Amino acid sequence: MKKVYILLAEGFELIEAMSPLDVLRRGGVHVETISLASTLEVKSAQKVTVIADKKFNIDELTDGDMLVLPGGYPGYVNLKENKDVVELVKYYLQKDKYIGAICGAPSLLGENKLINGKKFTCHSSVVDSMDKKMYSKDDVVRDGKLITSCGAGHGVEFGLELAKVFLDEKAIENIRKGMELHKED
Repeated sequence: MKKVYILLAEGFELIEAMSPLDVLRRGGVHVETISLASTLEVKSAQKVTVIADKKFNIDELTDGDMLVLPGGYPGYVNLKENKDVVELVKYYLQKDKYIGAICGAPSLLGENKLINGKKFTCHSSVVDSMDKKMYSKDDVVRDGKLITSCGAGHGVEFGLELAKVFLDEKAIENIRKGMELHKED
């Protein structure tokens, strides 16, 4: 069974973590939320406390197929300042696994020189800290195994792009239908 880990650092953007979680679980993908806090309880940027599935332990997270990094302030800063998180991201990239990053979280990749010539997008507040050669203003960008999105307003769209890694078009359409998301004609 395919496995996805969503990392939750204090101050994460609620919709950027929960929308992909919801979409992926609707599709039957095994997703676990991982607390970087000292307990399973993690407070979002909106002061909503979420109880994660388990606490961060780098050795227990290497078996995943995808790592998802939500943004939010100061969540994305807490992610990129955590050396073990950076090492885990490097591991996933070295093993050719998927990375999903939204809002400010792509800056973890950019500031650690991990974009590796891939096209990406991110929140406008962090774009100046990135190498802009491959930057796109698109809402969601997929380049190989890197999937990025620019911010909270695109949480569901980001989740659907992540789901396309594991699910066929019919399953994606069923998720869209169940969520009352209709394709434009």
